[in-house]
Amino acid sequence: MTSVRTLDWDWHPGTIPENVIVHDTAYVESTFSFNLYRSQQPGGVQYGRGASTYLGTMFDVGPHGRVKLGEFALVHGARIICDAEISIGDYALISWNVVLMDTYRLPANPRERRKELELVPARRPRFLTADVHARPIRIERNVWIGFDACILPGVTIGEGSIVGAKSVVIESVPPFTIVGGNPARVIRELDREERKLDG
Repeated sequence: MTSVRTLDWDWHPGTIPENVIVHDTAYVESTFSFNLYRSQQPGGVQYGRGASTYLGTMFDVGPHGRVKLGEFALVHGARIICDAEISIGDYALISWNVVLMDTYRLPANPRERRKELELVPARRPRFLTADVHARPIRIERNVWIGFDACILPGVTIGEGSIVGAKSVVIESVPPFTIVGGNPARVIRELDREERKLDG
């Protein structure tokens, strides 16, 4: 990152917002990832040592939202919708087209939802801002989330767990567990050999 918070290799003419903390060894592929970023919090996004975000990753973070990427976490093309807090643990792998959303951004009531949708066209860039409750998401260390998965508000994915591709996770996942499906269900627990981190 340059002194004016641009990226020498970036195709997008943007900057990394002032309240985003990027460790010297972290990697941000494009400032386009912050096109929908509106957090006013100190450390609205924090990149840990060796963390990286690649093409297509979008931080759709509202004014009160915070996202933390742990050490050596890798996010490749995920959509992160955050109005409270999303934490991604050390060595987590988030595959392409994953959606992490700690809020639905729209009211459940159809009349209220319609009012909010009618306001969107007047906003630049277009975004939803309805006053709905957000519930933090926690992705613990060594988690692998497969492509096209969706993690919904309030979910914790336990350490060492694997979420299968195209899964919709509506409730928390215990540590060292493989889940998959819509809604995601436990497939099996990882055995002792699979849990080892040293080979």
